[in-house]
Amino acid sequence: VADEIVDFSNYCLEQGADAVMILPPYYFRFGAEALLQYYDRLAGKINGPIYIYNFPANTGTSVPAETVLQLAQMHPNIVGIKEASGDMSYAMKIARCVGPDFALYSGNDDITVPLMSIGGSGVISVYANVMPAMCHQIVDDYLHGRQDQAVANHLKYLQLMNDLFLEVNPIPVKTAMNLLGLNVGPMRLPLCEMAEKNKAVLKAAMERAGLLK
Repeated sequence: VADEIVDFSNYCLEQGADAVMILPPYYFRFGAEALLQYYDRLAGKINGPIYIYNFPANTGTSVPAETVLQLAQMHPNIVGIKEASGDMSYAMKIARCVGPDFALYSGNDDITVPLMSIGGSGVISVYANVMPAMCHQIVDDYLHGRQDQAVANHLKYLQLMNDLFLEVNPIPVKTAMNLLGLNVGPMRLPLCEMAEKNKAVLKAAMERAGLLK
């Protein structure tokens, strides 16, 4: 599997990708040493920037902050992390360990501003699929000293951000994009169409956000 990841990552980079984002192995609950060796091997063979993708809800494993620091020190091409645990305590450990030169991106829209307050770089967003300009504005405002405006907009659209996770991602965001007329197509199994009750809640949130009439 690791060789397949290397081959596909290098192919993507050769085709113009700016970086690759790599999850820990899933299903088995790996310890720190196994994760260190896994990313060490990949980073030594991938010819471009790598972001660690910490998503324990889906993989069953959280990459220890100390391991992230070790990897960043071992490999200049490990340049950042997408932190999708939603755990601000963990995010603060990352920020404290690795310092400002290591990119810390939120993987959860609802904590974008809190994460940026501890030195985060921005967000790798689901919400941006339906309100890209506003998502950009929130991050840009925060990075350029307009924190009050960033917080105000973050809170204003927080309910929509949360409602985009009423069901497993990407079911709600695909539903929202179809409601906007972007025609991204139906779900493919094992994903299924959004429950009508949840779809009504999502649609109401989109209406309050001014996306639908």
